[in-house]
Order: sequence, then structure tokens, then C-alpha cells
Amino acid sequence: MGESPNPVRFAFQPLYSLNTGGVVALEALARPPAGQVRDLLAGALRKGRLVQVDITLAAQAVDEEARHQTLLPLHLNVTACTAAAPAAVFDPLLKALANAGRRPREVVLEIGPPFHGVAQATLREGMQRLTELGFRLAFDGLGRGDLPLDLLASTPVDLVKLDRTLLNRLPDEPAAVAVVEALTHYASRLELRLVATGIEQTEQLTAMRKLGVRIAQGNLFNAARDSGSWTAGALASEAAEQTGPIVASAGTTQRVADFLRPATTLPATATCEEVREVLVDNDAPTGIVGLDEHQRPQWSIDRSRFLIAVTGPYGHALHAKRPAARLADAPHAIRADAGALELLNLVNDADWGRTGDDVVVTDGQGRCLGVVLVNEVVRGVAESKIEEAAALSPLTRLPGSDTIARDVDRRIAGHEAMVVAWLDIDAFKVVNDTVGFAAGDDLIRDIGRALTELVGDLDRLTVSHVGGDDFLLACDVEEIATVANRMLDATWTIEGMTVTVSLATLACGSGSISSYREVSRMLAPLKKRAKEVGGSSWVLGRPGSERVEVLRGLGRHGMAARQRPAS
Repeated sequence: MGESPNPVRFAFQPLYSLNTGGVVALEALARPPAGQVRDLLAGALRKGRLVQVDITLAAQAVDEEARHQTLLPLHLNVTACTAAAPAAVFDPLLKALANAGRRPREVVLEIGPPFHGVAQATLREGMQRLTELGFRLAFDGLGRGDLPLDLLASTPVDLVKLDRTLLNRLPDEPAAVAVVEALTHYASRLELRLVATGIEQTEQLTAMRKLGVRIAQGNLFNAARDSGSWTAGALASEAAEQTGPIVASAGTTQRVADFLRPATTLPATATCEEVREVLVDNDAPTGIVGLDEHQRPQWSIDRSRFLIAVTGPYGHALHAKRPAARLADAPHAIRADAGALELLNLVNDADWGRTGDDVVVTDGQGRCLGVVLVNEVVRGVAESKIEEAAALSPLTRLPGSDTIARDVDRRIAGHEAMVVAWLDIDAFKVVNDTVGFAAGDDLIRDIGRALTELVGDLDRLTVSHVGGDDFLLACDVEEIATVANRMLDATWTIEGMTVTVSLATLACGSGSISSYREVSRMLAPLKKRAKEVGGSSWVLGRPGSERVEVLRGLGRHGMAARQRPAS
């Protein structure tokens, strides 16, 4: 198939964390020269070659993605028949991963239909072999295909993807909402991750977040693209441009509100029988919050402890007509604008062992807005830290362009004045050609350390290492002089070779810029201008103006360059 004159191409679609707004993985999607991939697989099934074609496509996807070296987890689609195949069948995929410098644990195999032609016992054995090889597993298309619920409940999957046919009915159809609520509850109990697919409308995204789904993909963020038409660093910024910041809080700082789910409530005067009826009739609620006439929480009931109390010997007779408050706990409450880490500190300081209980989220007047689960917050914070760590440059330990994109878009949304800057090393290729790549890496590390120290000194400075010798920065207007002085006054040497740096800055007034993409487009000619100035240079431009001020650098005769407009 790879030798045919019209080989299969691959498109890649990002998966986004709704906790951090960052790209957490890429899914490889096969694009045959004619028809759709399901037609290709159906033809392979008729010829008895489904498993071979499936594995060949997966291996080719690894080869294609390796050209970009995104270092993101890679999702590959395989059929249930392939997942049940002997381990030797996966040798071509393992070889492709080895050639790409990847390990199986960096790959999620999304197992999809048809399931009806595969014995469940055989599939379970095959999936167990795949986990022993190191792969992570997921079920794809829940809600559309023929995935047996018994299989879902008895196999070692880390992730389940909800099909778009179900999610397209959100948020207007109560039945669809109820199904997703139940699946979210199920996933939380089994510590699985749900992925919402095919998200194309902001209303769907809002519904997903309210229901507790934390990973999403779809055309609302980015459509799947051919491998040659994207760079990993641009994906999150484009998603933010299309949908607004995915996470409302600043940067990657998570807020309690990011984990908010609807609360099941009753009046504070409710009886135990009324609570029991709500819990028995609705399987999803983990608890109930009792509210006074002003919607302020008065008590909180945990589902499991309450049902044990009222269904035990004489429980109904003892409690049914009595106030529910007698079996309730004092509500644990926290403000919606509190940080996720603040919630965890609250739990830790209180020595509170009931981490499965609901925590009531309140507004500024103490009114109930919903609830969060401590275990969800713990998992969400852990996932975001892992995601952030995976995105760090191995050379400088600085984050990539996703971070600067989110910060710039957040400042734009808040109508804040700011400066965005592009810093790079002059004639860096000469450094590598003269003293070697290892020395060049050391120089980049030195620059990274200096910028990291600046982040510690300046409260509003954000720094990203976007690859090679390029760094992007965003800060308040009054901070940019400190950045320029620190970086341009320093003497940068490596192996006895002295180098200079260029700083191109764009000063953006409130409302003068509309997106991170626009900022990056305006910075490109400013960087070129800075490179034209001798020595360590600093140039400044503004949106809507062709004037470029040369604030630091040497002229052609070694004299300090004066400020001058762009030609």
C-alpha cells in the first residue's frame, strides 16, 4: 500500500485539555486517495487482510508524525479485530516506533468497531497483551458502534471517546445530557478519561465542561490537517482565536470553577424520605446539598453514607419522616474564583478524609453555584502538571508557544496593554558551525536560565522557548525595559566566542490587537529589522503604525544607532 502511486495520506487532529487549554495529544487519521478509510478497511476485510492493513496504516502514521517531532502522545486507530490479534502482528508498528525514537507508552491505541465479529474473551486477551507491550488503550465511538457495555466494564482502557452523534444533540436534548452525565459519573468512579469528539459549536463545549468532560477535539478548535500544513506550536493559539480562551483563568492556573458540575439540591427543610427518593430515582448524583431560601448551602449529604443509614435495619422507620439534616454533614464550601490548589490546601489543612464528597461552590454572596469533587480536582491538577511538563523544552525547561499564546489571548480578552517580544541569538548558525552543536545548546541554556530568573523577578512576565534560538515573551509595558536591559547588557560568550542578541518588541495598547496570530504576524518584520541593526539590538513597533523605533544597537560605523522610522 505504501508503494502504490497514490499512497494513503495522514491528517492529524489535536486533542485539547479543557483544564489547561493546551494540546495533550494528536490523533492520526488516514486519508485514502479515494473514498474514506472505512471503505479501505471494508475492502481489506473482504480480502482477509484487515489486520495487516490496519497495522500498516498505524506504522505509516508513526513515520509521518515523526517528521514533526511534536513529542505529543499519538493516538492511532485500530479495529477490534486487530486488537485481538497475536502480539507478533504488531512488530511493524513497534519497529516504526523504534525508528521514530518513540516508546509504546507514548501511543494510545483507539480500538473501534466492528466488535461483533470478535469473541470478547479473545479481545480481552489481546488487549492485555497490548498493555504488556506498553501501549495505552482507548475505546472509540462510544454511542455509535457496537461496543458491548460488558466489554467496556471489564477491559484495561484508560480513555473512552464519546461519538459525535450523541454530542450533536447537546445541549438541547435532556436525554442526551442525562446519558453524558451518567458516563461522566461512570468514568469518575473508574478513573477513566472521557473525550468529547466532533465539537463544532461553543454551546457543545460549554455543555461538556459543565458535565465534567475534560478533553475535547473537533473543528471548533482545529480541523484535522494534512501533516505538512501545521506545526504543533500553532495549534492552541489558533483554537483560542476561534473559540476564545478555552480556560477562563489566567495562564494555566486552574480555578475551582473549571471543575464545576451541577448540584443536586433540596430545600434545607427536606425530610430523609425526600432525599432517599431523589437518590434512588437518579443514579448520577453523588450527593445532595440542602439550601435555604437564599440559595445558601446549609448541609451536605453523601449518597453512599446516607443510603446505608436509611436502608439498614429499621433505617426507614427511624429516619423517613425526620429532617434530612440529622444525617447530613456541615457543607464544605469554597468560592468559585478560588484556585484549585487552594481547594486542595483546604482539604489538607482540615485533615478531611472524605475526599469523595461534594464540595459546594459558592458565589460572592454565598449562594450555591454547583459542586466539585475533590478527586476530580486532584486528577485534573495532576494531569495539567504532567501536560505542562511534557510541553517544556528539554534544553531550557521553558514552556512552548502554547503558553505565550494563551497568555496573550487572555490579556487581549481582558483589554490589557502589553508588550510582546521576540528574542533570538544573532548568527546562531555560525555558532553551531564554528564551535559545534553542543556549545550552541549550552548557549541556549544560558539564555533560558537568564529568562527564567527574569520570570522570578517580574510578576507579569511570561516566557516561551519556541524552538532553536527563538524565545517569545509577554509582559506589562513597564516591565519591558528591565527585560531589555538584563538581556542586552549581558555578555554572551561560548567557547571564547562572543555573540549578540536581538529583541523585537510590539507595544500593544488596550484594544489595539485582536489575536495572538495578529501579534505573531506583526512581530515577524520587527525581528527582521532588529537583525539589521548591529550589536545587541532592540526595536519597538506598534499596531497600526509603520514607524519602528531603534532603541538599542550599533549603526553601520559602530556608532550607537539613533531612533529612526522604518523605511
